[in-house]
Order: sequence, then C-alpha cells, then structure tokens
Amino acid sequence: MQNWILWAVLAVAVLFVILYNRLVALRQVRKNAFSDIDVQLKLRYDLVPNLVETVKGYASHEKGVFESVTQARATAMRGGTVEDRSRAEAALGSAMMNLMAVAENYPQLKASANFQQLQSDLSDIENKIAAARRYFNNATSEYNTSLQQFPAVLVARIFGFKEEAFFALDPTEQQAANTAPKVSF
Repeated sequence: MQNWILWAVLAVAVLFVILYNRLVALRQVRKNAFSDIDVQLKLRYDLVPNLVETVKGYASHEKGVFESVTQARATAMRGGTVEDRSRAEAALGSAMMNLMAVAENYPQLKASANFQQLQSDLSDIENKIAAARRYFNNATSEYNTSLQQFPAVLVARIFGFKEEAFFALDPTEQQAANTAPKVSF
C-alpha cells in the first residue's frame, strides 16, 4: 500500500515539474515575441527622423505635425509595460498618419525618390511590426490559456504565474483597421 502512495506522490511531483517547465517555456516564448516587436520598432524609430526631415524640407510650416511625431517617437522609445507600449505606439502611429497626410499635399515631395524609398521602408517595417504583434499576441494567448487549464492552473497559482496583457490597438487604430481604405484616382 505504501508503494502505491509513494508512486502517486512521485507521479504528482513529476506532473508539477512538467507543468511548471511548460509554463516557464511559454512565458519565455512570449518574452521573445515581445523582443521581436522591439527589433521592428527600433527600425521604425530609426526611420522616423529621416522621414520627418524629408517632409520638413517641403513643408517647413507644418511645425506642429513634426513636433507631435518627434514627441510620440520619444515617448514610444521610453518603453514600459505592454499596456504603456501599446498606447505609445498607437500615438506614434497616429502622428505618422498625420505626417503622411501632410506629405499628400506636396506633389513634388511625393515624387521625390528619397521620400518614396522612405515610404516603402516604412510600409515594410509596419508590415513586420504587424506580424510581430500577431506572433506576440498568439504567444500571449497560448500562455494565458495554459494558465487557465487544469491541472496547470494549480501550478500557476502556487508559483505566482499571472495572465499577461496583449499588444492591443487603441480605439483610433481599431476604427482605422475596421474601415476599408479609400482609393481615388
């Protein structure tokens, strides 16, 4: 009888170790996914000053737009929690949309090869950021789901694992994402 109890205790201990290791691995995948977002955001942060300076050359009187882009970039680069980063990135995205709207008013700027290359680079980076966010949110979903499933929920509670936040769109970005783009010729 004591052998069975010993084997049962051993089996539960092994199960706890396996579940703990899985939760740690999922948490690391999520952290790695967030690092991937950081890499893409760094590329964006490096591109923004070049884009601002290029537009400035054509639209020097649009000072407020340039200041808002510069401020939003500085705020986004400070980092913080996932929620803080989501808000800061949303503000930067909004400021960048305003900058691009200003650029639309200058045909000679839109024809500039330098500006076209910067726009292309920015578009590429934005696509990579979107892919990195999807991967991060998928890793977050898998991690959070694992925390809620039995018997991992017991291990999670014992060792203090907590649900993590998604990298979410702010209401303005959400509205833009849900609205079809307008194409005009």
